[in-house]
Amino acid sequence: MKQPKLRSQSAGRALAAASLVNSILLAGLASAQSTSAPAAKPAGTNAPVKLPTVVVTGESEGDAQIQPAFLPAVEGTRIYSGKKTTVLDLDALPTIVNNNYRQALALTPGLLLSEESTPLVSIGYRGLSPHRTMFMQVLKDGIPIHADMFGYPEAYYTPPLDTVDRMEFLHGGASLMYGPQPGGALNYVTHLPSRATRFSGGSSQIFGSDGLYSTFNYATGTEGRVGYYAYFNHRQADGFRAANSDVSLYTGSVKLVLDADTDSRWIFAFDGYQEEHGEPGGLSVAPGASLASYSADRSATTRLFDRFRLERFAPSLAWQKDFSEGTKLELKAWGGYYSRFSKRQRTGGAGAVTGTATFGVIPNGANATSNTIEQQEFYTAAAEARLRHDWTLGEHTHTFAGGVMLYHMDSPRTDQRGTTPSAESGALRNQSERDLLYAPIFVENKFTFDKLSITPGLRVENIVQSVRERVNVDKTTAGTPLGVKDEHSFVPLVGIGLEYELKPKVSAYANVSQSYRPAVFTEAVPTGGGAVVNNDLAEGQSWQYEIGLRGNPQPWLTWDTSLFRLDFDNQIGAVGATVQNVGRAIHNGWEGALELDLVGLYDQLNKTDAADRWGSVSLYANAMLLDAAFKGGANNGKSPQYAPEYLLRTGVNYRWRDRTKVSFLGTFVDDHFADDANTAAFQVPAYMTWDLTAEVKVWKESVSLVAGINNLFDEDYYSRIRGDGIDPAYGRNYYLGVSVKF
Repeated sequence: MKQPKLRSQSAGRALAAASLVNSILLAGLASAQSTSAPAAKPAGTNAPVKLPTVVVTGESEGDAQIQPAFLPAVEGTRIYSGKKTTVLDLDALPTIVNNNYRQALALTPGLLLSEESTPLVSIGYRGLSPHRTMFMQVLKDGIPIHADMFGYPEAYYTPPLDTVDRMEFLHGGASLMYGPQPGGALNYVTHLPSRATRFSGGSSQIFGSDGLYSTFNYATGTEGRVGYYAYFNHRQADGFRAANSDVSLYTGSVKLVLDADTDSRWIFAFDGYQEEHGEPGGLSVAPGASLASYSADRSATTRLFDRFRLERFAPSLAWQKDFSEGTKLELKAWGGYYSRFSKRQRTGGAGAVTGTATFGVIPNGANATSNTIEQQEFYTAAAEARLRHDWTLGEHTHTFAGGVMLYHMDSPRTDQRGTTPSAESGALRNQSERDLLYAPIFVENKFTFDKLSITPGLRVENIVQSVRERVNVDKTTAGTPLGVKDEHSFVPLVGIGLEYELKPKVSAYANVSQSYRPAVFTEAVPTGGGAVVNNDLAEGQSWQYEIGLRGNPQPWLTWDTSLFRLDFDNQIGAVGATVQNVGRAIHNGWEGALELDLVGLYDQLNKTDAADRWGSVSLYANAMLLDAAFKGGANNGKSPQYAPEYLLRTGVNYRWRDRTKVSFLGTFVDDHFADDANTAAFQVPAYMTWDLTAEVKVWKESVSLVAGINNLFDEDYYSRIRGDGIDPAYGRNYYLGVSVKF
């Protein structure tokens, strides 16, 4: 394993250099485009031509095609003008097996994956904590999929990537119209029913290292006015840890679309999801009594009985109405049941180098004969309406978009103590009732003046949060009153985006917006016996600023470069047993992305058609440079957790006639800390890892082979450290399978 290196003190200089590079790149690319500008039109033909709007909310299974790298200025009921966006097109890569997000996120900068071997996903952005993607909006077909949007904003559920057409990522402040979280919005857009056939389908069977087996099966088609798409996915694996790292997952969905080709359509979907996995426990950075050392055995297990289970059943119904080309309405209603269950062995004995009782400790002592059992349930009922309307003033057409959401969450929580390390039930310790009522209003308008667009926006947060403890044995024993919290927050948030078209498909953009983060349930009412909450606890507030340039002027060239600043004040945390506002953090940085198809460039320069014969070879690179630090508070001058000074992804993708796809994908991450206090034991050393994946059609369009080697060079690393220690990343592993379409 690499030895942890000292944190670089040159982040400010690196960002200054990045700013200079950014300016040079903007000038150079704009200049380069001037040499390939289209010839001037004959006199009298310069009037703008208004093309019909095409709204695509998802791609039919089997109709795969490479999609634009950025979202359009206006699409459906939404405005993206002046906002930094990225379309993660999964069709551009070989089939992603076992929801490998290191590969799924390959083509976008700034997103940090905190890796683990479970089906759960943790993604951070620009130095915000990645844990369960809790600082981002996470949506599926525009519907939030966190357990709860505010009280428990953890995205335990994510859809299988086999059914995802693309992921749309709205960077930073660009996500204001989709929620107030400061970390952007990630929207999974899933496949719609195929309209080209009455019936088609497919099945894939994948086998891999450590008992991996994955099957994905789907059927789709359109019969008369009704289109259907249904899938079933099962994944299981033993895991690479010595014990208790097994995974078993079952998920399925049915989607029905009525009158897809008309100006008024209905979309119904129902998702079912169940998964269980073991939690093998964290490892220590150093050997010691009763400790499992990472350097001695990175596959060791410290928890033999800890288990996690998740269930989710979620129906949704949408009605989309196109009153005209420029007036569209979308109504959605959704709800369902979400359950999170965990049982974890209690620990004891000597602490590790961190001074905690659980860091890499193998449970021992009297407490280890019992466990804690936690059950959280979430009952959701919600609806949203969005309207988009184009209107004309003078010679210009402008666009209004706005909407309202009504969201209610009822979330009971129960904690028990079992009398054995593997008990499924036990004596009641804590019981609480938690409710959330959320009714935001959001509006924005794109004002268009020839090549310039200005889009101001307003979001009004209206949240009523209630937490009531019914039982808390620790507080009763300590003589502390049971927690009660009723709070109503009414918070206006503003934003503005600007975009200027320099040349066709080349534009400069800028965005400024506010973000907001209220206390989660456990911050509003902590469960600890001696825990207290400051009476003046305020919600976290942030301002985000971004300026950049992007372009896709040729099919073989795409780029995006920007400078950003995130000013996040009144962050909520714990100091000892007190929940309080712990300070302000400033995140300054640069993001850049470039993708270049060498064969396409060669064809254009030489007037040849080599791409048709030999395929495309696309080099890509995207990077983030980050200088993040706390200003004031207990952690003044320290780096926020999971805020590396650089994050780089690079590699090459080969594609031939949609018959062969090969990807060589690299990820490089600087050293950083997994806690805000920058404790030595929580330092994550720098690492780099490569994946090699392929998908080849071997018989007509029907049969494909899928294969891959993840962590090709067997990098010995970890990217996640929790309270119980190091969660080691997966070493070299393999998979091979077959996919059949009919």
